Amino acid sequence: MTSKLAAVLPLLLIPSSAQQIGTTIPEVHPTLQTQVCTSSGGCVTKHTSLVTDALSRPFHAADNMAVSCAATPLNTTLCPDAATCSRNCVLEGVEYGSLGVLASGFAVTLRQFLFDGAQFKSVSPRLYLLAEDDKNYEPLKLINAELTFDVDVSKLACGMNGALYLSEMDTSGSRSDLNPAGAQYGTGYCDAQCFQTTFINGLPNLNNSGACCNEMDIWEANSRSNALTPHTCSGTGPFLCSGTECNKTVGVCDKDGCGVNPFNLGSKNFYGPGPGMTVDTSRPFTVVTQFLTADNTSTGALTEIRRLYVQDGKVIQNALLAAGTGANGPNAAATPAAVTENFCQARNASDFVRLGGLQGMGQALARGMVLIFSIWNSPGDFMNWLDSGSAGPCNATEGDPKLILAANPEVSVTFSNIRWGDIGSTFSASLSSAEVAEQGITKVVSSAAKSQAGVEGRRVGVVTGAAVGLALVMSAAVLS
Repeated sequence: MTSKLAAVLPLLLIPSSAQQIGTTIPEVHPTLQTQVCTSSGGCVTKHTSLVTDALSRPFHAADNMAVSCAATPLNTTLCPDAATCSRNCVLEGVEYGSLGVLASGFAVTLRQFLFDGAQFKSVSPRLYLLAEDDKNYEPLKLINAELTFDVDVSKLACGMNGALYLSEMDTSGSRSDLNPAGAQYGTGYCDAQCFQTTFINGLPNLNNSGACCNEMDIWEANSRSNALTPHTCSGTGPFLCSGTECNKTVGVCDKDGCGVNPFNLGSKNFYGPGPGMTVDTSRPFTVVTQFLTADNTSTGALTEIRRLYVQDGKVIQNALLAAGTGANGPNAAATPAAVTENFCQARNASDFVRLGGLQGMGQALARGMVLIFSIWNSPGDFMNWLDSGSAGPCNATEGDPKLILAANPEVSVTFSNIRWGDIGSTFSASLSSAEVAEQGITKVVSSAAKSQAGVEGRRVGVVTGAAVGLALVMSAAVLS
């Protein structure tokens, strides 16, 4: 891989005059406040913001806004090489309402379609979380930590995907002499699919390269099904692939991942719209994802990625893995589904294991990853991998974007109250002593006792006062 990348990188790093940042359309980032939480100090608000991907904004000739520099195939007159392209082309700001983005306070709503006065058009926004400096991406370091958010998927039908995930992008957006715009204008995207497009890192993709990096899909979901999936890569941070390196079967990144989908595991009534479901997707709920380590420290090896839900004042553990499946250990009883080494081996996630497995994912989480929000549908496969057949209750054609548009052009997803920090610090749960006894909870600890709790401390949600953590179902009050 090294020799191939050595041939690619010089073309993308030639020092010369910088790509121009446009002044015709101002870039005003929508504010999305987030919170960082600790067991001892509670949650502190961060004045973060959002930026859309560079591919979603005008990128035009410096002397003619009507001439696109990002046309497919690439305009070789304007962009015969990276240096010339940087001189000839201008990256503009964008009006976020035109992308179907509405952010206010602690919440952001993304829409798939917008009415332009004559018809609905697909806008499908993808957004990245910017730090408080409004210049660089916010790096989330989630090893031995948790990420929590509220979500409303009630308007997402079969075939839609309202996603919240992490990517090991460069926090500057791969800012350089030829790409001064950087994260402020949404450059530098990469993922485990080794994203191939006309521009990578704000520069023309002259070699049909792919932009690769570790990817942690926290949440890919609609109202009918959801998946939690880590994807590992052979390299650290963003890097390029070429040729067969970008392929699925022998590539440098795990494209399938090691996923947990409750429906696929046999829990048909766990997640979906209506009161008959354990998690009722016709109403908002809270999603908690915990990254647990072997020694309960941020330097330890990642051993488990755990999912919890909160709805109607109750904390709900994930759908159960059947006893004796091997996914939860030899001869183990039924346990809540989680990503573990046993689970991934039992699910034959060979590429995930080959490319680093949980250890590699944990190392990426420790280095820091960028939070991404998106909404999309898929004309190629109708999102069947997420919600059809063994993956969900939708039929094979319901996810056709044409059918989605005809039935409900108002499809949208709302993410809110995004917070991350110490295990147990982003949500609280209190039970009476009688409830504790009734539900068989044997560990009750306070935040003051956390340092003495050892490895068992990660098995419970540690909160201030009379607190209990990860019970099967417990009373809870979600932090505002």
